[in-house]
Amino acid sequence: MFTSIVGNVFGSKCFLAPSRLEDLQIPIAHVKTFGVAPWYQVERDKLNKYGRPYWDVLLNQNWDYPLRTYGRAVYECLRGGLDFTKDDENVNSQPFMGWRDRSYFC
Repeated sequence: MFTSIVGNVFGSKCFLAPSRLEDLQIPIAHVKTFGVAPWYQVERDKLNKYGRPYWDVLLNQNWDYPLRTYGRAVYECLRGGLDFTKDDENVNSQPFMGWRDRSYFC
């Protein structure tokens, strides 16, 4: 929720002057309404990763990167010890970089 708020508010172009987030408090009653995602325990069981948070990275795709370079970046991230690599949601179905092509090189 935090990244959604910060990303959508501070990522928009409407802030002309530099802005800074001083504090963000979410009421406890609101936090208790959120449960653990249903896939969370399944992922922990499959990866055998317990007692620590997941480590992941968001790979922002540049227009100039060839698919082979993207695949190499994913390989290096996973080889270096990360649990997941994620795509930016805007890259999902762009004609210059389809998901089938990305998965082929990964």
